[in-house]
Formats: sequence, C-alpha cells, structure tokens
Amino acid sequence: MFSKSIITTAALSLALCQQAFAASAADWRSRSIYQVLTDRFARSDGSTTATCNTADRAYCGGSYVGIQNHLDYIQNMGFDAVWISPVTAQVQGSTADGYAYHGYWQQNLYELNSNFGTADDLKALSAALHARGMYLMVDVVVNHNGYNGAPSTVDYSVFNPFNDESYYHPYCSIDYSDTGNTTNIEQCWVGDTSVPLPDLRTEDADVAAGYQTWITQLVSDYSIDGLRIDTSMEVNTGFWAGFSAAAGVYMVGEVDEADATYVCSFQDYLPGVLNYGTYFPLVSAFSSTSGSISDLSDMVTTVKGSCADTSLLGTFSENHDQPRFASLTSDMALAQNVITFTLLADGIPIIYEGQEQHYNALGGNSDPYNREAVWLSDYNQEATLYELITTLNKIRKQAISDDSTYLTYQNYPIYTDTTTIAMRKGKMVTVLSNKGASGASYTQSIASGYASGTQVTELLACTTLTADSSGNLVVPMAAGAARVYYPTSSLSGSGLCGASTKKLRFMPRPKPKFVKKPKVKTMFKA
Repeated sequence: MFSKSIITTAALSLALCQQAFAASAADWRSRSIYQVLTDRFARSDGSTTATCNTADRAYCGGSYVGIQNHLDYIQNMGFDAVWISPVTAQVQGSTADGYAYHGYWQQNLYELNSNFGTADDLKALSAALHARGMYLMVDVVVNHNGYNGAPSTVDYSVFNPFNDESYYHPYCSIDYSDTGNTTNIEQCWVGDTSVPLPDLRTEDADVAAGYQTWITQLVSDYSIDGLRIDTSMEVNTGFWAGFSAAAGVYMVGEVDEADATYVCSFQDYLPGVLNYGTYFPLVSAFSSTSGSISDLSDMVTTVKGSCADTSLLGTFSENHDQPRFASLTSDMALAQNVITFTLLADGIPIIYEGQEQHYNALGGNSDPYNREAVWLSDYNQEATLYELITTLNKIRKQAISDDSTYLTYQNYPIYTDTTTIAMRKGKMVTVLSNKGASGASYTQSIASGYASGTQVTELLACTTLTADSSGNLVVPMAAGAARVYYPTSSLSGSGLCGASTKKLRFMPRPKPKFVKKPKVKTMFKA
C-alpha cells in the first residue's frame, strides 16, 4: 500500500511544474502523426532483412535506437509527430496469446520495457525528435494491468504500484453490445481468460492519485508532448480531469465504437478522441467500388455536429487494431483516395507505420498480421503511397500557413453521387472517387464556392481549372484518382506544382516559461 497524501502532494507539485513545458491541444492541431509500433519499425542493428513472423506474436527487435536512426524516413514524409507504443514493463515470457511486444499488458509502471531499450535510449529519441521540431506521443494504459494465467489465479503482488487486489474490480467479462451499460464497460475486464487484464478501480481516489503521480513523472522524465490513451471508454469518466491536469499535455483517447455520437461524447472528458465514427464508413466507402459514399457523407455531417472540436480528433484509416486497407482491396486508386481523406479532412491525421508501403497483412487482415516489420520494406521512399503522403502533408501545411481558419474550418460535403464525394475545407476542395483504377474518364460539375474566374491548381497532377460564372468547377475524373484543388494565387512559396519555395520556419517544441525546473529523482529504470 502507499500513502494517498504523499501521492497527491507529489502529483500536484509536479503537475504545476510540468504545465510550463507542455504541448497543448492547440499546439497539436497543426501536427500530423506517424504511428510507430515500437517493436516493428526499426532495429538497433539497422537490419532490413531480419525475419519477423507476425503469426508468432513475438518480439522482433524494434527499438528506440532504431526509431531514432530512421527519423529521416518519417520526417521526409512530412510528419512532425511520432506516436510510439507503451513504454512500461510488461508480462514476461510467452503466454497463450504470445508475447507482450505490443505494450498493452503492463505490470510495472515504474520500469521500462527493456526490449525496446534503456531510459537513456528513450530520452535520446525524445531529444532527437525535439531537435527536429517534432513531437513525441506515447501510448499509455490506465484501465488495466496484464497477467499470464486465469483470472482466478492473478497474483496482484506482481504489479507496481497497484499491488493489492483491493485496487481492482472483481472479474467479469465486458459486454460491448450495450454501450449504455457504463458499469459493465467501466468495471469488467478486457482481455481473455488466458491473459486476463485486471481492471483497476480508477474511480477510487488512491488509484487516481497513483496514476497522477506516475503520468507527471513519465511526461517530465522523457519530455513527452502528447498521450494516446488506450481503452478510454473502459475508464470511469470522472478519472480524466485529474489525470489530464497531472499530465499537462494533449491527450487523444481510444473509443473503439461505430456510434459517432457516443465517440464524440468523450470530448466532454478528453481533448481528443480517435475518430472511429468516421473510420468505419470511410473504409467501407473506399474498400470496394460499390462502397457507400452516402454513408460517408452522412457521417462527416454527423461528426461535424456531434463532436465538440473536430480539429482535435485523431483521423485515421489504419491502425494496429484494425485491418490493413490493402488486405481489403489491392486497388491502388482506392488506397490513394482513403489516404487523401485521412490527411485532408478534419482533425489531426494519423498514418500507421507500413500504410505508406501498402502493407497488406499477409496471413490475415488484422491483429497480429497487421503488425508487420517496416524494415522489410527497406524504407522505400519511392513507394507510391509514401510519395502521395509526402505531397499531402505539404498540401496540408500550405493550407495551414496560408489560411488562418483552415484548422478549425469544418470540412463539409459540397457534392455527392454514388461514386463521388467532394468536400470543402477552407480554400480547399477535395474530390474523391471509389470507381477504382479501372474507372472510366468523365467530367463532373461541382459547385465549389469559388468566385467566378478563380483559377485553381489540382495539386496531385498539377493541372489547372477556372471556376465558371456560377463558381462551378468542371472536374475531369479518370482512373478513380483523387483531386485536390487550391487557389493558384495562394500557392506562392509552397513549392507545390512549380510554385516558388519559401524557407520553412523551424517549429520548436514549446519552451518552458519558468526559469528553473525543480529536480526530481527519476523513478523509472530500464
């Protein structure tokens, strides 16, 4: 057991200090995030041939040193934030469900997962990111710990700091069919009976205070800029205010549900949530030439009206829990359209490692097969989707630089039919199609909202159009390709489509306002 008063005092004092160093939600709006599964991105030895059989569910050797050594690969794509796996010490050895290479079966909050590297390695990665003007996002788990054995055999003394059964809810299995049953969702256990995940009583003051102390220390020790929160919907909502204050950084929560209104409701407690409401109709619309564009259009409108701040949503089309898009369709035009939406719609865009290489999860379309080793691609920077993402990140940055309203301007559909959706965000018009690479050529008149005579540049093919007397664009569509239009006169300095290039300003991590940070002895060890 530990003293609640000591924990609370430490949490509050450290939180006050940490606030000065924090990257706020507003700081994150302009970022784009590359999600790294630490064990599968890059090895310390630099190997691009080391085997990694995803079906084994085993450690493959990815590390913090490996990530640091390949930051050029990430930054050259235009990303300025990296999300890494949970860093805490995990269940050791093999289990019936494999090894804890993913990081979601933690046992010791105050010890690092040595498979990924040392505390110095993690600090060096953080420093290297900040030297490039990039942010570090760390995945964290507060809902549960992990145990290798049946629920009835859990030895709670192995956990640190919550080392007594009184800190946990009694075992029961979550029923996700009724999201209205918050007691079941918040108090029952995720996982299975082979590797149960004991559910912490985060509603209790001592557990909440323990987590506040830990997260303040973690953020401070490793200069973390943001947090991705695993299993957010499984935690009581009253927990988040104190935890957020203690962390002092932007947080984006995982609410893995299709009901957009339900997902959006968590912005009452967290600044950001992963945009699962849009994810499902987005993937459905573009994973088939018969996908429903109308469902996607309706969802864009629903999310716009339901979420408190769409600019702080995490917008994605792949992650480590969901199928690889390429496992659903091999059509490259469809992959290009879904990525274009991901980068240019509302929210903070997130690309999952390997998506840029069109990885297709051989052996199965989801966990564990969608967790391939990126090094096996030899970090190919000439891959079709790598180059597309690079261009889209440049487009987004130009829009942010040119238009002060772009980030908070809510993307909305201006035209839809059974195969096409056109959307307006600030000065930008994006036209997407699910006709696929074999789709016939045609033209589509779209009421763009541009003034008559406005010349716009299509930024993926570098062609131009002029809005007619009614403000319509007559868009030439071919081979299912996406189109992105921006006023030609607003591209000066962007380097896009022959426009001159301006020298980019370095975007450093927020600097501390306080002159001196109190020394705090680290509680983490590798």
